[in-house]
Amino acid sequence: MSRIIAPLAVVTAAVVLGGTWFATRNTSDDQFAQCRASAVAGGTSIGGPFELVSAKGETVTDKDVITEPTMIYFGYTFCPDVCPLDTARNAEATDFLAEGGQSMTPVFISIDPNRDTPEVVGDYAFNMHEKMIGLTGSALQVKAASQAYRTYYKAHPGDDEYYLVDHSTFSYLVLPKYGFVEFFRRDVTAEDMAKTVGCFIDNS
Repeated sequence: MSRIIAPLAVVTAAVVLGGTWFATRNTSDDQFAQCRASAVAGGTSIGGPFELVSAKGETVTDKDVITEPTMIYFGYTFCPDVCPLDTARNAEATDFLAEGGQSMTPVFISIDPNRDTPEVVGDYAFNMHEKMIGLTGSALQVKAASQAYRTYYKAHPGDDEYYLVDHSTFSYLVLPKYGFVEFFRRDVTAEDMAKTVGCFIDNS
């Protein structure tokens, strides 16, 4: 089984996400208050600019990628169980939204740039969903993107190429005009994710 996330990282993530909520909660000024399933209000410090490499080997920024409601997930293609389930859920939510006439782009950002070349991450993303964008980059580029979204990851290199990477497993909804607005845990179903995203789209 893949290690998902270290205990200390769980506590850290909870403190960061909870802290940003208490620092920013003012639902009277929150146009998305009726949509939120989490305790994190909008206007937090989660998310922000990034510069990564696309499947075509081109350098792209957040403005190139986030052109419509976007679901961002940080994982790695060698992940044996967690990442395929999470990215498949995000892809399914994209289809649920499309059935209702709404559009979302799922994005997969690799936190394992040593193995995940642009071609590898591009194939992985496309096999999950034709709309999914796969991104990788240098170790510094990936670290900067991860820090922007307050995610955690730690590789455990071994004697072969099949090492595991501990990592957090949140999915982040980002809207072009508003930035980060909501996160989703692993236990949220594709249908429930789509309903929540749909609410954000309707109220944006």
